[in-house]
Amino acid sequence: MFDSNLVRLQSRFERNDFYALTPVAETLSFDHETANPPLFRMRETMKLQKSLRNTLRLCLLLIGAVFAFGAWAATVELTDALGRKVKVNTPVQRVVINFNYEEFTAVAGKDGWKKVVGMSRTPWEGWRPAIFSRYAAVIPNLQSMPDVGHSDEGTFSAEKIIALKPDVLFIAEWTFNALKTAREQIEAAGIPIVVIDYNAQLLERHLASTRAMGKVMGTKTRAEELASLYEREYKNVLTRIAKAGVAKKKVYVELGQAGPETVGNSYSGTMWGKLVTTLGADNLADGKLPGPWGPINAEAVIAENPEVIFIAGSSWVNKPKAVKTGYEATPDITRQSLTPYAQRAGWASLKAVKSGEIHAIEHGLCRTLFDFVAMQYIAKRLYPDAFRDVDPEASFRAYHEKYLPVAYSGVWMLPLKP
Repeated sequence: MFDSNLVRLQSRFERNDFYALTPVAETLSFDHETANPPLFRMRETMKLQKSLRNTLRLCLLLIGAVFAFGAWAATVELTDALGRKVKVNTPVQRVVINFNYEEFTAVAGKDGWKKVVGMSRTPWEGWRPAIFSRYAAVIPNLQSMPDVGHSDEGTFSAEKIIALKPDVLFIAEWTFNALKTAREQIEAAGIPIVVIDYNAQLLERHLASTRAMGKVMGTKTRAEELASLYEREYKNVLTRIAKAGVAKKKVYVELGQAGPETVGNSYSGTMWGKLVTTLGADNLADGKLPGPWGPINAEAVIAENPEVIFIAGSSWVNKPKAVKTGYEATPDITRQSLTPYAQRAGWASLKAVKSGEIHAIEHGLCRTLFDFVAMQYIAKRLYPDAFRDVDPEASFRAYHEKYLPVAYSGVWMLPLKP
């Protein structure tokens, strides 16, 4: 009823239908000896019409703005990666994030960073500075972003986060679980915490994390598109494997960070270990580690004689003997850094080395929103016939072009032999 009355009132003003205002005009005073009464009355009425018309328009604009803001501003309830129900006042204007920066970028877009007022810098700038610098070159506020500390270093600060007055905190599952006191302080300050978890390597958590970020950042359509892409590619890989019907291959994965003279970590039940078993292979590390990761005795690797080997590389700084992958790597650089691993004592006789199945793969591909690319690559080496038409590099290039602000380049996965 209120809206219809406004419409009728506005229409009446626009038609100059002001007969009802005549009594008001009659009350206006004028000098009968110096002014033409009818003309004066008409002029004053026109002035009044104009004034009322402008006032009405302003009122309508203000009312429209109030209704628009009411429709836009809302408290949304979402389900985070841990299944927690979290209420966030939207649209958010101030955001703090402690991990999964590339996932946040894909979901929120480059412009999403305009709302970020704090971050844990170490997991990105410290661990992968070459990648961080590429993003900092295209995201203006990233280089000077306030640091809220990092849980692994004991520097994560609830006080710093509270001082930034964020509307929401995106936090990794492992940080959330490790810092009970800090999170209680943050929540007591009225700051909602949304837990993000790609590290669990569970399809449902990948999807929940992606959708939760999209709902908070106002990019639900983009988030749903990414979630659908991930689910489709993830299930496509597993469907192809199920139809392949071939025997399991034994796979060895090692972190190639310190050079071939040092046996790097292998993984069981997490990271590359979980990915390998998800793809239906026999993970050499299973049953040989006291925990989820650690080095395996060199003699044990030789005795197990793996059929496929993956050495995880990256763009680490101050690691001159590391396997080099990432945006700045070339095939020659990657292969030159991988070759010394194949030349380790006793490795020449391994099935993987003899058949050319020793590979470099970017360590940062694991446990991400784009880890379906790593799944495609490893599955293609395990089941070549089933994945003959799949191009993991093309998949990653397309992901960059559509969802990331940095251009695709470099080497992310590569066999030692061309």
